[in-house]
Amino acid sequence: MSTTPSSLEFLRSEAFRLGLQLDDVALDRFERYLTLLLEWRERAGLTSISDPLTIQQRHFVESVALLVALRGGGLLHDERTKIADLGTGAGFPGLPMRIVDPTLQLTLIESSSRRCRFLETVVDALHLDGVAVIQARAEEAGHDPVLRAGFDLVVARALAALPILVEYALPLLREGGILAAPKGSRGASELEAAAGAIAALGGQAEGSLALPLSEDVPPQRVYMVRRVGRLDERFPRRPGVPSRRPLR
Repeated sequence: MSTTPSSLEFLRSEAFRLGLQLDDVALDRFERYLTLLLEWRERAGLTSISDPLTIQQRHFVESVALLVALRGGGLLHDERTKIADLGTGAGFPGLPMRIVDPTLQLTLIESSSRRCRFLETVVDALHLDGVAVIQARAEEAGHDPVLRAGFDLVVARALAALPILVEYALPLLREGGILAAPKGSRGASELEAAAGAIAALGGQAEGSLALPLSEDVPPQRVYMVRRVGRLDERFPRRPGVPSRRPLR
């Protein structure tokens, strides 16, 4: 299935609502991304959504809204910002953020080999510089000497509840770096439950930002945890352990 720029009118209008004007290069890249996503959707297990309009709403717009929220919160302050998208799946939220903002230095971390091949295909087809694809489980990435303590910002969308996500993400952050995780109605309770993990990982809760979505979709907030203390070499624990036994 192919798309045309006119079929991205919903994305264009939502970007305008968010204060962004997508140029022809960005629209062409979103068009190609959507086409590849639909082509690879089943064989790479990317998304259950097959409707292009819903993909724009649920994946493209929500990812771009995260970029706008992070900018508004002062978390994307210069072009040296290094971002890891942890458990990125089909590339959300990282790739739409990078399409809109070419200055971002982005690393996509994903455990599935099929999804990584898809991501590599997208990065190549869209000619995206400064984007790396890493195949690794979150627990493995956190101990990789190239990745550990290497990022200013970690984003993760629907990867895990915060008590688990904190253990995955904080080892990837430099001191002072921030985990930014969009969450729905359970976000506040997840943050409260993550207090033990935040303390163990040398973190500090930084509150939340509203995700600027349209009024006809359920509200979300971006919950933030800053790494302020030393990294304990024990974390993250072995693959599977954080999800089975979250830190308390």
